[in-house]
Amino acid sequence: MAEAEEKLEVEGCGFLCVHEKVVEKVQHELPQEETLLRLADLFKVFGDGTRVRILFVLLTAEVCVCDLAKLLGMTQSAVSHQLRVLKQARLIKARRDGKTVFYSLADDHVATLLRQGMEHVCEGSGGECGEIINHQHKKRFFTESWGANKGLGEAPKS
Repeated sequence: MAEAEEKLEVEGCGFLCVHEKVVEKVQHELPQEETLLRLADLFKVFGDGTRVRILFVLLTAEVCVCDLAKLLGMTQSAVSHQLRVLKQARLIKARRDGKTVFYSLADDHVATLLRQGMEHVCEGSGGECGEIINHQHKKRFFTESWGANKGLGEAPKS
């Protein structure tokens, strides 16, 4: 256990030496504080396991609240609450079809965040994680290449 803790230590400089050119360059390239705070707020939304599960469902298919509730083993009310948070963060969008509202990811940026986050979490583990990433990549390829309905990944009929 002590060995694992040692690996997490962050080493500091052995002496005070500010690299002025690097500091000046970085200061000019840093986003405004307000922008960084908005980014931090976005990542806070990803800090809830239920919301991440919802996002992964939406990465796979466009679904309604009833579908999400069934898939996640939650009440529709609990799912609706999480969808509200995701919608406020502009991570998802809604489409009405008659009396039913279908939810999907807001754009490709959200899908990219999810895929890259999964790749990062799964680095070095292979197995199931690799299969998830490959499956999502194939699904995206079919959807983008042939314009299939979101989540179905069907090739055009000849």
